[in-house]
Amino acid sequence: MASGMDRRSFLKIGAVGATGIAQAMPATSVAAAKTAGNQPPEVRRYAELGNTGLRISDISFGSSQIRAGEESLVRHALARGVNYFDTAEDYARGVSEPVLGRALKGDRDKVIIGTKTKAYASTRASDLMIALEASLNRLQTDYIDIYFNHAVNSLDRLQNPEWFEFIEKSKQQGKIRFSGMSGHAGNLAQCVDYAADNDLFDVLLLAQNFGQDPVFYERFLRSFDWVANQPLLPAAMEKAKAKNIGIIGMKVLRGAKLNDMRPFEKNGATYAQAAFKWTLSQPYVDATVISMTSTAKIDEFLGASGQRQVTESDYQLLEQYARMTDLTYCRHACNDCAGSCPHQVDIADVLRTRMYAMDYGNLPFAKAEYEQITTNANPCLSCDGKPCQDACTHGISISSYCGPTHVMLS
Repeated sequence: MASGMDRRSFLKIGAVGATGIAQAMPATSVAAAKTAGNQPPEVRRYAELGNTGLRISDISFGSSQIRAGEESLVRHALARGVNYFDTAEDYARGVSEPVLGRALKGDRDKVIIGTKTKAYASTRASDLMIALEASLNRLQTDYIDIYFNHAVNSLDRLQNPEWFEFIEKSKQQGKIRFSGMSGHAGNLAQCVDYAADNDLFDVLLLAQNFGQDPVFYERFLRSFDWVANQPLLPAAMEKAKAKNIGIIGMKVLRGAKLNDMRPFEKNGATYAQAAFKWTLSQPYVDATVISMTSTAKIDEFLGASGQRQVTESDYQLLEQYARMTDLTYCRHACNDCAGSCPHQVDIADVLRTRMYAMDYGNLPFAKAEYEQITTNANPCLSCDGKPCQDACTHGISISSYCGPTHVMLS
């Protein structure tokens, strides 16, 4: 690399500089953006979701962090024009679906609901039908608009004929309108590629944010002789889009350390809005879903609805965030660290749950997700860290985080 500086050193300098600037600036919060005429933000674009015929709000309601009794939060989003509500049978330890069911009961014909279950390689169609019936009951509805195979990270889960038997039967019975796959782990690109090649799903819900695109980094690394790691996911998503499969982006905020960005935000424009605009500007993304945890955040997020152009000030916020977080944020779909651990620790999933705890600030959610990891970071407690020392091509010190994550979430 030119000037004798590698990517890790460059980003460390950026991170230190960012911290210094943040400490020097007043930590004033930024009020939720207002639309023209000082009106409250609302959904300004509804996106065609592939070939489903569904039109969903470009920024939609994720309910993985919802709490019991927050029906009013759901109705606030609905009043702002949000019409897609995303949940799963296990979100919020089973609280999510019942809350949505109660909140949307009188408006079922106005909304689109997606929920999820995990169909493994050996899961039977009869068990999937039981799971679906339970979700229908909790959501107080007789049909699901999009039913996802949840958190897919291996091809064997896509090759289970029982899933497709179940989907076909459920569609015939009117219990499911469309099928989908969600994913955010290490084999995501491979799974999306396979799903697109074989026309397996109507909709894909995928981790997607500005930090996955090497073109973004070219803006502030252009003076260095460094070539960004080329991710496979965008190409797979482009293939799916070409087949008119609906694509919804998630994990858009890349860790959601929103308070850290407040000192850099000006004139009501926020980092979150810049991140949404980046994702929505990608031609292979139809819409986004985000955990909406307060009315203020709903209003802030919807300030970006209908905007698909990333301005120079948006880029500045995104670059600032990248410099502050690049050495701690795991690109869960890159999979470069796969195979580095002799104990087969699911590194990407471990670091994802760390993000939920440290960045989202949601320890219960992080612990619930950590419990579901097949091979957690327990072996890291007795490892010297050498096997994964240089496994992350993005410069993350894996061993510095995996062991402490196990201690924190066990």
